[in-house]
Amino acid sequence: MPEKYARGSIHVDAPPERVWQVFTKPEYTRQFMYSCDAISDWQVGSELNWVGSANGVVYVKGKIVAIEPPRLLRYTTFDPNATDYEDVPENYLTVTLELKPANGGTDVEVAQGDFEKVDRQEDNSEGAEAGWTMALEGIKRLAEDV
Repeated sequence: MPEKYARGSIHVDAPPERVWQVFTKPEYTRQFMYSCDAISDWQVGSELNWVGSANGVVYVKGKIVAIEPPRLLRYTTFDPNATDYEDVPENYLTVTLELKPANGGTDVEVAQGDFEKVDRQEDNSEGAEAGWTMALEGIKRLAEDV
């Protein structure tokens, strides 16, 4: 079975440390990730929850799999509000965010998947890619607006 991932990339005219800060601090995440705060202690094995900044609802939950600030973040994701799907490891997707210094700024690459391995295969990578395109543009705007 072929792997199916949502992918996105963008160049940001800011150093990796600044981009990392934008991706991990709630005061920034709520501005590019559907008004959600990223809540975590940012350690391997710790929870990473995307919580509505206005209502406290956990919209996406997961765990940090790998973290190497300001270069790599890999975490799992699951929508606990999607009642059609059982909250089991097989239904979690993995997001990998990589930051690479380039041309005086940072190349940001993201991959989310594997959509072929989860029960909810109708959740497609194309929709996720559109969401990541919007999020990456928000990260760029915030990181460059210093």
